[in-house]
Amino acid sequence: MYASQKSNLGFPELVWLAATRPLGLHAVTDTPRPNATPPPQPQPQPLSGVRVVDVGNFLAGPYAAAVMGEFGADVIKVEHPIGGDPLRRFGTATARPDATLAWLSESRNKRSVTIDLLQAEGVKLFLKLIAKSDVLVENFRPGTMESWGLTWDALREANPKLVMLRVTGYGQTGPYRRRHGFAHIAQAFGGLNYLAGYPGETPVLPGTVPLGDYIASLFGAIGVLVALRHAEDTGRGQIVDVGIYEAVFRVLEELAAVYGLHGKVREREGSGSFVACPHGHFRTRNDKWIAIACTTDKMFERLAAAMGRPELASAAIYGDQRKRLAARDDVNRIVSDWVASLDRSEVLDKCLAEEVPAGKVNSIADIFADEHFQARGNLARVPAEELGELVVPGVVPTLSATPGRIRHLGPPLGNATTDVLQGLLGLRADELRRLRQHKTI
Repeated sequence: MYASQKSNLGFPELVWLAATRPLGLHAVTDTPRPNATPPPQPQPQPLSGVRVVDVGNFLAGPYAAAVMGEFGADVIKVEHPIGGDPLRRFGTATARPDATLAWLSESRNKRSVTIDLLQAEGVKLFLKLIAKSDVLVENFRPGTMESWGLTWDALREANPKLVMLRVTGYGQTGPYRRRHGFAHIAQAFGGLNYLAGYPGETPVLPGTVPLGDYIASLFGAIGVLVALRHAEDTGRGQIVDVGIYEAVFRVLEELAAVYGLHGKVREREGSGSFVACPHGHFRTRNDKWIAIACTTDKMFERLAAAMGRPELASAAIYGDQRKRLAARDDVNRIVSDWVASLDRSEVLDKCLAEEVPAGKVNSIADIFADEHFQARGNLARVPAEELGELVVPGVVPTLSATPGRIRHLGPPLGNATTDVLQGLLGLRADELRRLRQHKTI
């Protein structure tokens, strides 16, 4: 059990050193209406009782805290009193001056507390919060928190069981440790971006989304859960150190083994694959796209049947994968011509009837219309203060007995400062007034 109910903080330097403008605060109240029937209490979740302090900016690291929050952790987002996390202003704007859609979606289930860690009194408050928390998440460049007096020794003295997740571009050690870390740069450095695009052309940014930040955060969440188990058994916390580039590198399947053994460099292959054919994206008659993946001879035999050309799967033609790979352009042209003669729904029906691995290449509009996304709860509809109902990605993974929940979207700046500092840390009302006057909170 996590009787300490502790949580840890970390602030990317951009928040503290480059905050530019104050944002409006929005009061939040949980006071029920008179005579209202109280709603049924939800079942406790697996991470209920775990307190996480998230002091990072943007996504790398903070996303790990959000995932833990979906499964019951109390996530306290510590932000600078002026401006807060820059993610609040990153992405599509909303009617709320302190919240973009990116903030609302990716800071779900967190409570916001404002503390200025550049002030000595702010550091003292932070350490008090650490003493009552289990996990600290931060993503500043190595040495930043130490420059504020928040060394690992100081944090561990405040809470010997503390688990500290540190997500940076290059990790806490090594010659590049002090370089700025961004998902795009880390994906390039880690080897992913080199593989994305068409042969001989400029490498592209896969999906134009910060995959590295998400991947690193998921590895970080795994590390935190392992470290919490160790802390529960031994009473000792530890640091979980994740470099975004190395999280990206870790998911590049056999790339390292092939180069280490054979010296072979995998190059860009567009939507295809060097190990299978046909394996890619094909345009349909109604200008849609479909993905087809034939990784075995049996799968190609099924595709040939779906195309009405079973002879293509004979041993004399393309029945053997090696023959298909040797004649990749011809095979892809045959499949492309067949797909182009039909609407996407027709291609999909024929492929599914023969159990050919195939699926739509979905735009977000396709996703919203798809019955499977609806059935699986992948599109969560959540009330948002002043904005009505928003649709955000649902919780992953699905647990049969203790599912995750989205209790609310990204919080207004400082919405829980009084609750946490007064209710959890025991500060008096006059102390809060003084801290506000000095802009410590």
